[in-house]
Amino acid sequence: MSASSRGWPAMQAVISGSLNICSRCATSFTRVRVPVRLYSATTTTTSSDASLNTAVPPLSTRARPAYDVRSGIILTRPPLLTRKLHPFENAFFFYQKRLEERLNTPFITNIYFKPDTARQLDWNLKVEEREGTAAKDIGTYNGKSSRAWNDELKVGDELSSQESVLNSLLKDAEARVSDDAEVIAPEDVVPVERPMERASEADKKGDVKRLDRQLERTLYLVVKGKDAWGFPADRVAKDENLHEAAQRVLDQAAGVNMNTWVVGRVPVAHVVKPPVHGADGSVQTRGQKTFFLKGRIMAGQADLKDNPFGYTDFKWLTREELEKELSPEYFRGVRNMMSAR
Repeated sequence: MSASSRGWPAMQAVISGSLNICSRCATSFTRVRVPVRLYSATTTTTSSDASLNTAVPPLSTRARPAYDVRSGIILTRPPLLTRKLHPFENAFFFYQKRLEERLNTPFITNIYFKPDTARQLDWNLKVEEREGTAAKDIGTYNGKSSRAWNDELKVGDELSSQESVLNSLLKDAEARVSDDAEVIAPEDVVPVERPMERASEADKKGDVKRLDRQLERTLYLVVKGKDAWGFPADRVAKDENLHEAAQRVLDQAAGVNMNTWVVGRVPVAHVVKPPVHGADGSVQTRGQKTFFLKGRIMAGQADLKDNPFGYTDFKWLTREELEKELSPEYFRGVRNMMSAR
């Protein structure tokens, strides 16, 4: 008797719980007890052994899980400025500019400026000061002359630094010729206003509650609870999903005077706090499983006034600052969702 021919009768015997004996191969199938899960809280069996006829206790009499499911929000402010370049990157980009200047065709002034206009006079004056170099921020360039072999920068040259490039662009933006095509005296040249510094007033004062700090980095909102610092979170209520709970927590904890956006409906991190058991094995303090969703803030500021969670303070911190503020176990649970900058 082949395995395929006796496979289905054997399966029928197992399902029905009866005793079948194959006459051809003399293979005995012992009685198997298969529980049948009904929609009620009880379970029926087909075994003749009365000791095996045990019923599943109703849900109301079962031990409750030792964990509370919580939902939280990791509210972030993205970087507002591009990061500061490494000196090697500055030198590489500077080299690329000089290489493009070498390969480009000569700049034809008559195509871009009308003859005998203030714009043409201003251009000619600035190009003469740059010794014929059309580019504004690469310094004196010898790529198209007999000294082309000697146009490389030496190690440590500050010409390729961001500060030097900025000064060159600001100087070129100054108007050197008036609208009447008259050359402006050097003492009458109006300097161009410099852009704001990367370090804001909040950075200088060390104010961790302002959103205009660490403009090159991602900031995360943390609040101070009864025990320690963490992200806003609360227990998920009945008939409430994680996304709805996270939005509710954000509104109740930090106020509604913020323009925020919860990114997606899938948690990006979770933290588990195990329950505390007594000597007899009973649960003295229930554990917590907190799932965090990610959010973005576009405008506004956090306001903890009259929040129902007992939060007393808040901070906007970077990843490195969070590692110092949060507990090691808490930080390990959320660190993988944090960006490098």
